[in-house]
Amino acid sequence: MIRKLTKTARHISSNSFVNLLRPFHVIPSTPTQCRCYSMSASSEDPPLSKSAQKKLAAKQAKEAKKAETQARLKAEADARDADDYSKERYGLLPVNNSKEKTNKKWTEIEDLTKSMVDTEILIRGRVHAARLTGKQCFLKLRHRYYSVQVLYSVNEKVSKQMLKFIAACPKESIVDLTGTLVLADTPVESCTQKNLELQGLTFHVVSESIPQLPLQIDDATRRFDGEGPVVKQDTRLDNRILDMRTPTNQAIFRVGHGIAALFREYLTSQGFTEIHTPKIISAISEGGANVFEVTYFKRKAYLAQSPQLYKQMAVCGDIERVFTVGAVFRAEDSNTHRHLCEFVGLDIEMAFKEHYHEVLEVLGRMFIHIFKGLQEQYKVEIERVGEQFPAEPFKFIEPALILEYPEGIKMLREAGIEIGDFEDLSTPNEKLLGKLVKAKYDTDFYILDKYPLEVRPFYTMPDPHNEKYSNSYDIFMRGEEIMSGAQRIHDPSLLEERAKVHEISLPTIKDYIDSFRYGSSPHAGGGVGAERVLMLFLGLDNIRKTSMFPRDPKRLTP
Repeated sequence: MIRKLTKTARHISSNSFVNLLRPFHVIPSTPTQCRCYSMSASSEDPPLSKSAQKKLAAKQAKEAKKAETQARLKAEADARDADDYSKERYGLLPVNNSKEKTNKKWTEIEDLTKSMVDTEILIRGRVHAARLTGKQCFLKLRHRYYSVQVLYSVNEKVSKQMLKFIAACPKESIVDLTGTLVLADTPVESCTQKNLELQGLTFHVVSESIPQLPLQIDDATRRFDGEGPVVKQDTRLDNRILDMRTPTNQAIFRVGHGIAALFREYLTSQGFTEIHTPKIISAISEGGANVFEVTYFKRKAYLAQSPQLYKQMAVCGDIERVFTVGAVFRAEDSNTHRHLCEFVGLDIEMAFKEHYHEVLEVLGRMFIHIFKGLQEQYKVEIERVGEQFPAEPFKFIEPALILEYPEGIKMLREAGIEIGDFEDLSTPNEKLLGKLVKAKYDTDFYILDKYPLEVRPFYTMPDPHNEKYSNSYDIFMRGEEIMSGAQRIHDPSLLEERAKVHEISLPTIKDYIDSFRYGSSPHAGGGVGAERVLMLFLGLDNIRKTSMFPRDPKRLTP
């Protein structure tokens, strides 16, 4: 290494070498100390210009003033804290990490009654709005679709500082508060608890919201024909967590829960067994291109378009009455008000003894049970939805109305529609027929039986009395189809024959056909989308209102 440096140094002049060393000055030191400094041409900094000196002085003065202001504010805050006799009665709670259990008893807003007047109540809810007026603060506390007014007034327990803290608390923050329940002097029209209010005593923030919200709950709750801003559908869905908090959406999803619960309740009472079917399958379940293909390790697989095959296999396995509740996937590029790419399917399959109408009658009674249950058990929720989205109450008759296809065609022709005897119903014709049925029979719910064979899938049993028709049916609400069903062909030979008529390759449905080769009970069934039933029962205009996190061709989040 030394030889290389020496060799290189031969090519450097003495003056150049001196210049290389000029920045480094060795300062004499004691024998035990030696310091080396990197220096510029002058060891002293050049003096600042007058302009720079003024800027520096201004900066130093600004920083001194800022420090003085901070010190003053801190002193004032300390003084206020020292004088704030309510400081233990309000503030931010530490993060709840389940550190301890207490004997505290919370009361829900909806459970407040006149019998509790003059008692101290502990409540948890969200800050919906807060308004400071002089020595009073009016707080609207909300929980789900219930709300109550809380009035804080400056007194020996509530300080001015406490009022300011409450008024500044961001909307949607979750708080615990206590107050004395009293009768309201005048009805509080903005709250569900109109005749009761709380005189606030304490206020503690359990979880603080950020101040800037992407949408306001009041705007998202406003009727579209009312005054003031409204929130568009895409904004709602992009911020679904907030949107779900509106009283209307709280009610919608409660009614949706009721549909599934009543579906299960009725079928269980009729001896049905709930089953759970695969959602990843090896072959397309209903034919066509409307299927999602996925990679299943090194093979192709598909998301199930229907649980039908597995329902039928369960019946063949002597579980003769089955139902299932689960996700159904349809890769349909349909951006309509009633289509989704993923929805909750409510499906049934049932063996019968003589006639598929045994199944049809069970379906009719099942829907009547659901409709009655919703009207009786979810009256408050239905009314709440109607306040924002007014609609005619859903009507039905008992027993369910069953019409045959030719009668429906006749009604359409009498209304001026040109349609063939065996032509499938278009969406406009379905809606018109719904109006005609409502006018004639005063029902929004009916069953249309005996569809033409040529418009139904290959596995549909032909009508034994007229080969042009089939043992199949559609079920309608407010003129829109909610369920397609049929007696399934359970004879392998007939199934193969019908598959050939539909030009379906037999090897592609071999597993399906083979499931009937060991003896199969005659059976029928159908499936319905829970979101569509909910939409039509409530009279809503778009299925995205009834799907918590809808999936359509344009939406994959949140």
